[in-house]
Amino acid sequence: MCLSCRNSQDNSQQYEGKFCSGSGDINYLRLIDESFAFLNPNPVVPNLSMIYQPEWNTFVEGAGWDAWWIQNSYGFSYSATPFLKEPWFSILQNSWDLFWNNQGDGKRMGDPNHKGKPTDLMALVAPDGSLGDAARPTNIIYKQGDGNFAIHDWFYEATAAGIVMQTEILLTSRNTEDIEYYLPKMERACDFIERVRDQKNNLFLVGPACNLLAPSYGGVLQPDGTFGKGYLTGVSINYLAALDRMVELYKMTGNKEKLAEYERRQKITRESLPQLLTPAGYFVKSIEPGGIKHGVLGQEKYGYLEGVANADAAGLRVVDQKTAESIYKQIAGFPDIRPFDFLLTNAPGLDDTYRGWGKTDLESIFEFGCWVNGGVWGTVEGRAILMYSRLGKFADIYRSGIRNMKWSKDIRMDAPWTQRGENTSNNWYDKGFWLHGEGVAVMVDNFAIPAATIRGLFDYDYKSDRLILRPQVPGSITQYIQKEPVRFGEKSLYISCKNGGPEIKSVRVNGKKLKNPASREVVLNYNELPENAKIEIVTKGGWPVAEATAEYPVIPALLAENTQKSELPDTLKAQFVVLTKFDELLSKEAGGADFERAFVRAAVEAFNAYLYRSGMEPGPGYFRAIDDQRKHAMVRSFAKAAIGMYRGVENRMKNYADKGDARQKHLAELFSEAMK
Repeated sequence: MCLSCRNSQDNSQQYEGKFCSGSGDINYLRLIDESFAFLNPNPVVPNLSMIYQPEWNTFVEGAGWDAWWIQNSYGFSYSATPFLKEPWFSILQNSWDLFWNNQGDGKRMGDPNHKGKPTDLMALVAPDGSLGDAARPTNIIYKQGDGNFAIHDWFYEATAAGIVMQTEILLTSRNTEDIEYYLPKMERACDFIERVRDQKNNLFLVGPACNLLAPSYGGVLQPDGTFGKGYLTGVSINYLAALDRMVELYKMTGNKEKLAEYERRQKITRESLPQLLTPAGYFVKSIEPGGIKHGVLGQEKYGYLEGVANADAAGLRVVDQKTAESIYKQIAGFPDIRPFDFLLTNAPGLDDTYRGWGKTDLESIFEFGCWVNGGVWGTVEGRAILMYSRLGKFADIYRSGIRNMKWSKDIRMDAPWTQRGENTSNNWYDKGFWLHGEGVAVMVDNFAIPAATIRGLFDYDYKSDRLILRPQVPGSITQYIQKEPVRFGEKSLYISCKNGGPEIKSVRVNGKKLKNPASREVVLNYNELPENAKIEIVTKGGWPVAEATAEYPVIPALLAENTQKSELPDTLKAQFVVLTKFDELLSKEAGGADFERAFVRAAVEAFNAYLYRSGMEPGPGYFRAIDDQRKHAMVRSFAKAAIGMYRGVENRMKNYADKGDARQKHLAELFSEAMK
């Protein structure tokens, strides 16, 4: 077992990891392996059990933020969907249901039980179809809640992103009952966006703070000092990504009338995009109705580069390869937008916010480099990594992944990272600030980076009848074997790649050669795949000479030798015993308890993660020193996750006992037996 290797370009080096194996660049293989760990309970890096909310059976933002935000969770949700096993896949759907269950209908308030003023944030009544900023089981914030929300428009770009996510979940699962249930909700959301389409140019005319990284979009300053509407690029891009996927769902359902309508919307939206491009081939942030563009480098006014919309356009594949390359060329040619490896929301600072139109010297969290004006967000960085993967920019992915891995092993998944990503003194989570707590932070945003690192390896483009893989395994890796299954409906795919370049040489499915006409894509037709499919890909054509990868932040290591397993404290021991007994009882069930057993085993893994973490040496820290106080706080974060997973199992069994069918009541009885 190789735990460190300086000569990353020695193609004979072998790596045998927990989630993947291979040969070639050991550092890069370890990055991929430990990126998978974020999606599974483990003792080394933050994992999904740490953002699980057992009372709601959902994920939450984390680090003191007790709701689910679209903009914060978008990068993680999109990137992780192909790899999520149960119970995580269902928990992800439950999390997005916080929005769908509270969708605007033109009548209900954000909080139906709100007793305050009609002008309060929670009293807002959104138009039919609208999603929002943040949601909980019984309430939703329909507009971006920070800043002067009285002048904010409805959350159009966030609604588009919500549709993208729901379509992606449905195309991955292929569950026809779920498709039938969610399509009417998504149609209402699409119609909500369509109502702001300008029929003259097919762009979307919207007001301040309706962009994903709101409230950085200020709309258009009017002569009377108010702020009007402009054409926001992010709405076009993310809505087009949603339409691309809605079309695939209608192909599945066979609804020809709806398919024709959504293909029409798709066509006119895609044809409208060139209006939003600069002569250099990258996207502006917005255009005023009079034609003035915002987000063109070199302009006297509004002369910044927009990071978010450009990353989404390339990463979500709503633009062709030539445009994606033009976008990347501008980003790579402007170092100020990636001063510390991560992509900023924009650079230089904005001069078109309603907080200070015409000024760049903004104060407080609107200061350049802090929050939504030139700050760094893991959710955006994940989508940037999808862009890098599409274009074969493996060194960019590695640099981003390494910086994130250091922060993650410090258990400081701050969102945002301030000071343009250097994060020397975070305005929320460092000592002296209001969310410092015990000096640890685990937030959903930053799960996007490891998730995108692994999604980008094969892209995973889900269609109505097939899955398209586009192998983009880093050129410094000669052989890659993925041990984790990829979800495609009821089928599980186990993918490996003998990596010789971007072109497909051969593909085998369970040993049988696949006829694959595409030169750079592997097309897997759903009906032709076995239930468990071993996909062996061989590529050719050669990759550009790879840069030597930097030293990897090994400590603590996922595959550490001689790791000591500690004893559970009495407060956790009883719960662990119940879970192990319950798991044993479920293993004897003839069938029908696969989901419940997966949930219990995930909980057991969370307890084991705590056990190993308790005896693990975390090292001195990478960006934040680890003293005894922080070390113990880190261990407590693993303990809290384990307790939360137990409560999730306990709550489910109580619900089964109170309201379940015969099968569920039987499982609840087994849980009661395990508790004796």
